[in-house]
Amino acid sequence: MTKRLALFTRLLDDAPPAERFRLATAQIQQAERFGIGRAWVAQHHFRAEEGGLPSPFVFLAHVAAHTEAIRLGTGVVTLTLEDPIRVAEDAVIADLLSGGRIDLGLGSGGSPATFVPFGIEPHEKTLQYERKLAVLQAALSGGDIGGGATLYPAAGSLAQRVWQATFSAVGGTRAGVSGDGLLLSRTQPRPHDAPDATLAEIQDPIIDAYLQALPAGATPRVTASRTVFVADDRDEARRYAQVGLRRAAEGLRRSGHVLPDDLDGLIRATDTHLGTPEDVAASLAADPVLARADEIAFQVHSIDAPHELVLRSIELFATEVAPALGWQAAASTPSLEWSHV
Repeated sequence: MTKRLALFTRLLDDAPPAERFRLATAQIQQAERFGIGRAWVAQHHFRAEEGGLPSPFVFLAHVAAHTEAIRLGTGVVTLTLEDPIRVAEDAVIADLLSGGRIDLGLGSGGSPATFVPFGIEPHEKTLQYERKLAVLQAALSGGDIGGGATLYPAAGSLAQRVWQATFSAVGGTRAGVSGDGLLLSRTQPRPHDAPDATLAEIQDPIIDAYLQALPAGATPRVTASRTVFVADDRDEARRYAQVGLRRAAEGLRRSGHVLPDDLDGLIRATDTHLGTPEDVAASLAADPVLARADEIAFQVHSIDAPHELVLRSIELFATEVAPALGWQAAASTPSLEWSHV
């Protein structure tokens, strides 16, 4: 079974900012070394405990200079908070500098408090996202973006390398209608009326809506992110999970989520896959969403183990977990021919 494999990072290493950037670069290099085809990086503003990267295109241009072939994606740019024309310009420049390796993942937003400094009301999130998405799409396709202006440099094939992240079937439909890829989260809040729902019960309807909305002849692109920490020793993996998942649970509870107190309960509630390669392979095999995805993006958050164990987890996932599941890494998506002036 051919699956594209990807590393996902929120740059959450316990280190100052410059060191976080260095460690994340090394982790992406490790992923490339073991045949992982893509690295996704998340954008976050203001809160270091949520994520360490407000300017993803700057970082990805740096990573491109220190890697050879691995594809580099934003997972995601919070388009609601951005000027869509600048997003298009920055993405195109990073794509040119990387030799056509940039993939553009978009989302509508995260923490409501993040919206205030940008002068946007949280209740306007969907409206702002849809408006800015239309402007971005026009820019990438070479259309008039106002006053007769068009994007320079031209976007080449970048418009064909857009993904949209969503928690809802409505968002799945939006991504499908646009012919974009679909980004699924590593976990999702459970509905109040179905607190024991599985992740598949939440995400399968999103995939269904996406596939139904795709234009005829469009190729589906479904990326499923999952929390994965592979270790040589199960007890060691659980020790780090005890710290990381409990810390993450405290933040989720402050946001109104109801979570169990015991470690096994937290592992289930946060949809975390951890342990030895055999443990992780068995856990991932039981996730039916992954059979519908053509790319699996693995991340260590919210376990957030030390850097050397993150590197080891990447190695073990690529060399033991993926082969045990019959996942053969697909070749990286080739950059399409450029036409720019």
